[in-house]
Amino acid sequence: MTTTSANTPIAQSSPPQRPLGRIPVLDVTPVVENGAFPMKSVVGEQVPVTARVFREGHDAANATVVVTDAAGREHHVPMTCTNVGLSLWEATVVADAEGAWSFRVEGWSDPYGTWEHDASIKVAAGVDVDLMLEEGALVLERALAVPGRPEQGTRALTDAVAALRDADRSAATRLAAGMTADVVAELHARPLRDSVSPSPEYGWLVERVRALYGAWYEIFPRSEGCHRDPETGEWVTGTLRTAAERLPAIAGMGFDVVYLTPIHPIGRTNRKGPNNTLVAGEADPGSPYAIGSADGGHDAIEPSLGDFDDFDHFVARAADLGLEVALDLALQCSPDHPWVTSHPEWFTTRADGTIAFAENPPKKYQDIYPLNFDNDPAGIYAEVRRVVQVWIDHGVKIFRVDNPHTKPVEFWQWLIADVAKDHPDVVWLAEAFTRPAMMAALAKVGFQQSYTYYAWRNGKAELEEYMTELSEDTAAFMRPSFWPTTHDILTPYMQYGGPTAWKLRAALAATLVPTYGIYAGYELIESVARPGAEEQIDNEKYEFKDRRWADYEPGGPLAGQLWLADYLRMLNDARRAHPALQWLRNYRAQIVEDDSVLCFSKRYTRDGIDDVVIVVAATDPHSTRETMIHLDMPSLGLGWDDRFLAKDLVTGESWDWGAHNFVRVGRDGEPVHIIHVRRF
Repeated sequence: MTTTSANTPIAQSSPPQRPLGRIPVLDVTPVVENGAFPMKSVVGEQVPVTARVFREGHDAANATVVVTDAAGREHHVPMTCTNVGLSLWEATVVADAEGAWSFRVEGWSDPYGTWEHDASIKVAAGVDVDLMLEEGALVLERALAVPGRPEQGTRALTDAVAALRDADRSAATRLAAGMTADVVAELHARPLRDSVSPSPEYGWLVERVRALYGAWYEIFPRSEGCHRDPETGEWVTGTLRTAAERLPAIAGMGFDVVYLTPIHPIGRTNRKGPNNTLVAGEADPGSPYAIGSADGGHDAIEPSLGDFDDFDHFVARAADLGLEVALDLALQCSPDHPWVTSHPEWFTTRADGTIAFAENPPKKYQDIYPLNFDNDPAGIYAEVRRVVQVWIDHGVKIFRVDNPHTKPVEFWQWLIADVAKDHPDVVWLAEAFTRPAMMAALAKVGFQQSYTYYAWRNGKAELEEYMTELSEDTAAFMRPSFWPTTHDILTPYMQYGGPTAWKLRAALAATLVPTYGIYAGYELIESVARPGAEEQIDNEKYEFKDRRWADYEPGGPLAGQLWLADYLRMLNDARRAHPALQWLRNYRAQIVEDDSVLCFSKRYTRDGIDDVVIVVAATDPHSTRETMIHLDMPSLGLGWDDRFLAKDLVTGESWDWGAHNFVRVGRDGEPVHIIHVRRF
């Protein structure tokens, strides 16, 4: 209240506040934008929930996570106070089915906890002994009325009540009967709760496992099976049928997803030539990202690749081999796209009457017109939704979206949600090498996965910092996908690091996060850059690339030469064999004396499985490092003085390890150890 000069009180307005309830519950995590967006997990993922729960005075407070599953059933998960001084309570929740779940944290007054604390002190001191024992019996009688208590639990509480009132026993014996392990366990599982005070209800989206975990392999279909005609020397394009012949090799390396760059008709106007030159020859295939010609647009297939029967054959063959197909969704158009004629209002017209082509100064993309979503959003929304459905109807359940950060975020929020109404298993990967705020926003509105800055995070310190962010700060809404290279990215680290860098970056991508990707040709260490650019020379976006895979097979002219197919197979085998490598939130940095050596662990414990993996990597590809690592043994499920068998999944060697271990990694040997912890 304030007063005027005449001492007349004036009411002060204040913003509305959320009632706390009798037992305050604050700082609930994981919550995304105060509950504006759901937090995410996949089926079987262990999600830590925390909250600050406390009360006035000295009586005991307690907390429960209440989970509501997709069918509307409630499940109570007890929480544990892990920091009494900070009133921090924690629990782990796991969803066993896909769908829209929710959760809340309930704080409550704990009559049994209060009695247990007070009675332990008073009875030992001989203060109010009979009174405290009777109060304990009354609390347990109240607890017996809690519904759903099993027979064994009821018996434990009933026996405790009788013992507390048995005057023929000593006070200490009676007190101990009210605090047996059976009583404590029963009241932990099904407590007596007073003054229950819930937090708000928070959304929780549970998706299929592929939304979090998978190994991707990228191809340009036209390169798979392409070759030069032996008589004319002209290129003969690969097709969807010849690309399907490559699928057994991709599956054989252990990949889960085969990702196709755009397969739509390619425009002729301003077609780019080799290495992004402005003049294309008649035989140059052009960039598949310049979508649209007289043969159709985003809902059509480039005739040189085949037709929908060929595409259906590719998808079916992939499925037979255990592979899912991801398709590039690039919402941009060649000047020849049918939309340019039928809907010129969908593009930006410049002052001279021409349509603006795409630019990312100093880069120019004269062969591409970007869509302008402000001119006719309803029309563009409906057409893109129709296009996406075409490919879903042909078996595509994963879309890799090209440059989503150049389109309105609200469009993606609508599109992803609308698709999910009928196809909740569709997964969207954002190719968003952009500002953190935009990358995070795209994840919050629905993208299940996102490209990341991994390609430019090479040192130990920056990798540890980045992984802390990804595995803790943003894990509730963003799932990272690590790619050492792409068809657009070839960093100096990869240009000059040699085979050591290529093994190292693949191994770290495969073990740091659950989803990672490899661009075709990685096996061959294709590391020559186009001058002045962080991308490969003779970029596959603008020309055919015949990698002559058969030459590397046994009996081929290049058999036995250095290539990384077997190394990639080893990585994917390790990921499949070890559930610890299939999750994100379980990353734990370990201590290393050398600042050029990274060490981290991952542990998975559930359903009787206790799987622990330690990764040691030399981040400098030009040297060999010798150093000591110091392991946090409890984080591995071991005691400080325990020993274990360290089985290296890379070399097959084994060592007797403990908390402090010598390691040698780098260029002169293997740059990475992937160690399975085996208890003696």
